[in-house]
Amino acid sequence: MRPSSSPWPQRWRRVTALLAAPAMLCASLLLAGGPSQAAEAEAAWTPKPAPMTTPWTDQVPVDKPLNEYPRPQLTRSDWQNLNGIWDFAVTGADAGQPAVFPEQIRVPFPAESALSGIQRKITQHDRLWYKRTFTVPANWSGRRVQLNFGASDWRTTVWVNGRQAGAVHSGGFDAFSHDITPLLNGGTNTVVVSVFDPTETGSQAVGKQRIRETTPRPGGGIFYTAASGIWQTVWLEPTAPAHVTRLDLVPNLTDNTLKVTVHGAGVSGHQARVTVSAGGGTVGSATGPVGSAFSVPIPNPRRWTPEDPFLYDVRAELLTGATVVDSVGSYTGMRSVSVGSVGGVQRLLLNGEAVFHNGTLDQGYWPDGIYTAPTDEALRFDLQKHKDLGFNMVRKHIKVEPQRWFYWADRLGLLVWQDMPSMDLRTPDAAARAQWEAEYDRIIDQHRSSPSVVMWVNQNEGWGQYDQARIADEVKAYDPSRLVDNMSGVNCCGSVDGGNGDVIDHHVYVGPGVTRPSGARAAVLGEFGGLGIRVPGHEWYPGGGFSYENQPTLAHLEDRYIGLIDAMRETQMPLGLSASVYTEITDVENEVNGLLTYDRQVVKVDQARVRAANQALINASRNPAAPLALPAGQYRSLRVTTPGFTDRYLRHQDGLGFTEVVTSSSSALLKSDATWKIVPGLADGKCYSFESRNYPGQYLRHRDFRVYKEGGEGPLFRADATWCPAPRDGGVRLASYNFPDQYLRHYRSELWLATPGGTHAWDSPDRFREDTVWAVVSPWAP
Repeated sequence: MRPSSSPWPQRWRRVTALLAAPAMLCASLLLAGGPSQAAEAEAAWTPKPAPMTTPWTDQVPVDKPLNEYPRPQLTRSDWQNLNGIWDFAVTGADAGQPAVFPEQIRVPFPAESALSGIQRKITQHDRLWYKRTFTVPANWSGRRVQLNFGASDWRTTVWVNGRQAGAVHSGGFDAFSHDITPLLNGGTNTVVVSVFDPTETGSQAVGKQRIRETTPRPGGGIFYTAASGIWQTVWLEPTAPAHVTRLDLVPNLTDNTLKVTVHGAGVSGHQARVTVSAGGGTVGSATGPVGSAFSVPIPNPRRWTPEDPFLYDVRAELLTGATVVDSVGSYTGMRSVSVGSVGGVQRLLLNGEAVFHNGTLDQGYWPDGIYTAPTDEALRFDLQKHKDLGFNMVRKHIKVEPQRWFYWADRLGLLVWQDMPSMDLRTPDAAARAQWEAEYDRIIDQHRSSPSVVMWVNQNEGWGQYDQARIADEVKAYDPSRLVDNMSGVNCCGSVDGGNGDVIDHHVYVGPGVTRPSGARAAVLGEFGGLGIRVPGHEWYPGGGFSYENQPTLAHLEDRYIGLIDAMRETQMPLGLSASVYTEITDVENEVNGLLTYDRQVVKVDQARVRAANQALINASRNPAAPLALPAGQYRSLRVTTPGFTDRYLRHQDGLGFTEVVTSSSSALLKSDATWKIVPGLADGKCYSFESRNYPGQYLRHRDFRVYKEGGEGPLFRADATWCPAPRDGGVRLASYNFPDQYLRHYRSELWLATPGGTHAWDSPDRFREDTVWAVVSPWAP
């Protein structure tokens, strides 16, 4: 085991807490109604024991958790955090507001989580109720007061001082706000929130959530504990009557401009001025109408990339004549994403250049907070680990994170594939479809200005699938600046490919499998891997973990992972693969597929070695080589390159593959057995098959790992008899067409299909590299 270091030294955490304490205490006293009431609330509430503790579990303040500004792409200086201890009650789903709120909950942690202090199962028969008081600061007088929710799952109704604020909000993954100015009383105000969340028994987007007991348990598969109720920051902010509500920032590298749309409320004839700066100096500025797009010039833009995630500062102002009535801060990155032909192959392009998207499946679950990371430092940690491990991309899997997660992805430099959370597996009805599509549009709107987001992933493995082609076309039209994946895992689980979008996406476990570009679409491996190992002392349910392929040791896990990455670099990327998504960055509940444990306490692999392999794959993609060419139609012999055995050649004998010493004095039969005709691959003409010299129609093929000389028919035989070459150490490695992570190897004079990091005798790491490299030489029997 390799324990990961804590993200920040303990002494700095103590200093930060001391510096923040006075401000937090003042805010706490103000919003809770006085020192005795605040103290009583904190004294009465305690968190529940978490099934596993992360490095941040015990660092969450009782009052004002997640106290960072929650909306980094539209900032104002004045705001108040309403996170902390709220009164809480659970009633029947159809009940009205209770007279008594007998419990307390720490917002914004889901009711099922330990960090909320509730930690119990919530079902479709329940309704959650939240209540607290607050006082609006006197210096907000004359301004509108907005009550903002980062997210609440699922149907949320808000009352202030007994009157409903705005409409009921339906949606578990998008932010919403209410202007509560007319509902305020000038003194101590009371807010009550009701949330109904039927999870998978309803028809809304739920992702991986399922109604279950909240304590660790065996089983569970690929679905996890639900996260009901308020699960992102709740906060107040004052605004002018006419104010900015959203900024759409779309970089355009064709003419070096930033296309901007300033959306507003309470506007009437206002103009918008947008200024872009860097290092304190103005880069460009432009004025245009509110609600319509206009362009800001960005001369010689510094392009945003994972290696150089440079961000420009943005200031947007609402103007009445020359008077500024509202001003908000933001940021942007100048980059483009597209699909284009490189060497006749459709590739994913970043800023016009081919770059392999190498990332992980990131499900965003926490053992202490479930959907909600315990701290902002924790939220950043998973993304930083992607960078530390050499990845340049992350697929956010059927969950949408708080806006600060996207801020960290923008700042750190990670390409983000954002899934739309799926509905339950059944086919949705018309009402469910309308709700899902409306929520998807709102999610796109809220994150469309983030430079890290490069692809929208509409549906996954056929879960709740419908109208795949229409949805893909509509998402592309709604946000033409990004790529669209109509279905991740079109080869899996009964899913149906819409046939459009920018990529064709396969899921192959363990992989990497064979995914090729299709028409105008680039080929991506939307999921693969799933290599697992349980780490004692760091298991959610000890002994209950599962993976797609269990590894006996951490060394095997590391070798196996690197073998998969090398296979993509050596054969699959040259043949057209443009991206891969490894399952997964961390263990999740009973899944032990993570490169890190679920508690984020242990990194299971050698970080430097994995980083080197990941970076080698990305770097190779910048100038992708054509597949290695062998002399098709000609006879050749394959010589061993392992030192001390270079007089041995690949031959067949009694239908089996062997190596044997061949010399000029060897028999004609041996020379013939050691000669092969190289022909275009039976399964794929970009690879090759090896036909016996003295048994035409019979080929070198693998079957149950052993390698034979056989004839046959059908797609399985053709795949087994096809080999994809890659240059290595002065020779070639021959990867199986249908198992690209496995190579033709001689082992004790026998021929085997061997796996780096595998557990069979013929997978032995001793001389693995040398034993899988062959010299293609003149034939012994021309």
